[in-house]
Amino acid sequence: MTTDQITRIVLPGLVEPAGLEVVTEKAPTPGPGQLLVAVEATGVSFAEQSMRKGRYFGQPAFPFTPGYDLVGTVLEVGTGGDERMLGRRVASMTKTGAWTTHAVVEARDTVPVPAGISAEDAETVVVNGVTAWQMLNRSARVRSGGTVLLFGANGGVGGILIQLARHQGVRVIGAASPRHHEALRAAGVEPVDYADPELEARVRELAPGGVDAVFDNVGGEIARMSFRLLARGGTLVTYAIVGVLDDAASRGSAGLWGAFLKAIGQGLLWSALPNGKRATF
Repeated sequence: MTTDQITRIVLPGLVEPAGLEVVTEKAPTPGPGQLLVAVEATGVSFAEQSMRKGRYFGQPAFPFTPGYDLVGTVLEVGTGGDERMLGRRVASMTKTGAWTTHAVVEARDTVPVPAGISAEDAETVVVNGVTAWQMLNRSARVRSGGTVLLFGANGGVGGILIQLARHQGVRVIGAASPRHHEALRAAGVEPVDYADPELEARVRELAPGGVDAVFDNVGGEIARMSFRLLARGGTLVTYAIVGVLDDAASRGSAGLWGAFLKAIGQGLLWSALPNGKRATF
């Protein structure tokens, strides 16, 4: 099955959601190492919201089609590709380009979706799942019996990291707004209020010896507090700096890069301290 026309969403510049444009055009043709996929599900995440505001590092120049990941069915295989992929439901990480009815994706960034899993369920664990797994198992390398502090516990990445951590025998202290605490408790998390002025003391009550890892998506003072809360040998994993982006964005591109480089420099400096702790991104 093929298609002649596709419809995609275009982000023309710094616009509100109502400023997104709908474009209909000729369907693309996959090249070597590529697949043409009929999109069944894609996501709207912090990354796309940041791109809309021009705040995502490495985003392409406007105009472009957003969409970090997708799930769909393979319609065409590029020259020399694996013809067995035709008709298969797959998940693919695209970074951009997934907000469309049909997308050309790289076969190397694509995996089959097991039967019985809906497109919507599969999509939720592409970018979010890969990010959460990498943070827990490659960046922090938390072992069974360890304790972690998770900011953004109610978010997409946080929700999956909680499930992975619990599956691996890791205790989770989750920082989120109180309205999410009941759901977090139901997921086996010990919730704390991320806006509590006594948050550091509250976490120390729960983990007197410190935590083995902190997953921080805020930056700034939260990152500094998080590093203090680490046990010896612990790891601070910064996966966003949303707390400082608004101020940085007011200074334009230079401000964004400055905030990003400052966060990296701070992490490198902390990692060099003789206390067995480290910070990573």
